Amino acid sequence: GIKKFSAERRKALYYNGFRAINSIITDNSLNKPMITLGIESSCDETGLALYCTKRGLLSHALFSQVDLHALYGGVVPELASRDHIRRLVPLTREVCCEASLSLDDIDAVAYTSGPGLAGALLTGAMMAQGLAWAIEKPALGVHHLEGHLLAPMLEEKKPDFPFLCLLVSGGHTQLVKVSGLGQYQLLGESIDDAAGEAFDKTAKMLGLGYPGGAALSKLAEQGDATRVQLPRPMMDRPDLDFSFSGLKTAAITRLKAFSGSDTEQQQFMADLAASFELAVIEVLMGKSRKALKQTGLSRLVVSGGVSANRLLRHTADALQGENVEVFYPRLEFCTDNGAMIALAGALRLSRGESSGLGVSINPRWPLADLH
Repeated sequence: GIKKFSAERRKALYYNGFRAINSIITDNSLNKPMITLGIESSCDETGLALYCTKRGLLSHALFSQVDLHALYGGVVPELASRDHIRRLVPLTREVCCEASLSLDDIDAVAYTSGPGLAGALLTGAMMAQGLAWAIEKPALGVHHLEGHLLAPMLEEKKPDFPFLCLLVSGGHTQLVKVSGLGQYQLLGESIDDAAGEAFDKTAKMLGLGYPGGAALSKLAEQGDATRVQLPRPMMDRPDLDFSFSGLKTAAITRLKAFSGSDTEQQQFMADLAASFELAVIEVLMGKSRKALKQTGLSRLVVSGGVSANRLLRHTADALQGENVEVFYPRLEFCTDNGAMIALAGALRLSRGESSGLGVSINPRWPLADLH
């Protein structure tokens, strides 16, 4: 489905790129629903999705590189980039086939332009811009965290603006006041390890492998969360920042100090995992309660990879007894995925935004810089 451009068309796109793209966006937003292809390649998952402004999510596909990086105990950036290159085209075909659409049916292409691993971001950006050029449609770089903030809007039960978002993932732990699209106020964040990093690092020290967060939570189901006393960092402070590095160190110190038989040690590890998980969740929800009170908001969105945690969801659900509405993305959209990028891109494209014809990434892109 790739067309050959006439010389006149190539010249118009090159010299008048922004005008041509804005014209396409205007026509789509006024006359018919817009179908956006979303591409996510910020780290170790390749995600593609098609989203329609009228019909919602049409299709999505995801390939995880967990097995590839597990051999090394963590993400290897070069290997991540190479695997994205292998997966992008087949996954594009897959989502188009699932939605019974051709490339010509796509009205715009959205891609993650940051934050993330530079090489991984470049693979998605190059794919998006090349495809957009080929089908003569606009492209837009999307902020990865904005995708997570808006992911619950893919669900039938959607949060209305404004709301408080607890964004908790492998690389970020933040409390954000979301007043509208592009209207984000950072209220608090982790000053060291994010919650997901603390889970993974603690799991690795317990010998649970990579990725460790889910394995630690599974082990915690067999433990007693009251057995090991662990701190609740920064809970006595009035601000909304987080710190999990000291909690991780405390857990490992307790493990090293334990002595007993192999059977006793296995049970102690389960108890330690349960105690650690409970401490992290109590800090996350304690700070969320403070933020809700300080802002006067009555809607809480919990998103990001750690939002799939069973105990976190159970604890957050208890807020509904305090007249707080709680929203989550479905489990498959908690981790990185193309659907959230397609949605965020569609919302911005429909109001006339675009990235032009150049390839641009921002591996270190603070959410506060987004408007």
